Amino acid sequence: MHTRTAIVALIASTSLFVLTGCEDGTSNTGKDKPATEQDAGGDAKKAALPDMSGKGLQSAQDQAQKAGFYGLSSHDALGRDRMQAFDRNWKVCSQTPKAGTHPTDTKVDFATVKLEETCPGKDAGAGEPKAAGATMPDFKGKAVKVARGALDSGTSITVNDASGQDRIVFMESNWKVCSQEPAAGAKLDGQPVTLSAVKFEESC
Repeated sequence: MHTRTAIVALIASTSLFVLTGCEDGTSNTGKDKPATEQDAGGDAKKAALPDMSGKGLQSAQDQAQKAGFYGLSSHDALGRDRMQAFDRNWKVCSQTPKAGTHPTDTKVDFATVKLEETCPGKDAGAGEPKAAGATMPDFKGKAVKVARGALDSGTSITVNDASGQDRIVFMESNWKVCSQEPAAGAKLDGQPVTLSAVKFEESC
């Protein structure tokens, strides 16, 4: 009789433990959910991004990082797709986003020109080079480097010196397209492309 009573008591205790455990599990899930939503929907830390226009690129980058912004990039505002290899040789014309309060994980992009150059009225380098797709773009006046970057990587490209001096087009970002074959608007389907170019300070 004592044995049966002990077994019954043990079963009752075990059932109570299981029920209590289930209730606790449900309760814990309920507590964890708001915390998860808060983590997922929590705002990133915000800070004031200064106006870097007119500053040297290196100084602009340093000040942006000091303000808490570390996702930095830059591009050639003249649309020539030149690399900013030595930041101290470049200056900031404009920035995206503009000065103001932003989340610190915001990417900051500087439109730049070389120190001796004048900033253009409009940023010509944003989004360059654009992929040509199935239609030949109008590359006239654009850097040979931009044209090459826009064409499919498998395209056969010949670049000639339009001045007649038969110079080697070595630094393609310093040369602008004067004429092209196929013409702008023609269908692109793997045919070779020929560009005639001169240096940017020269006339076609």
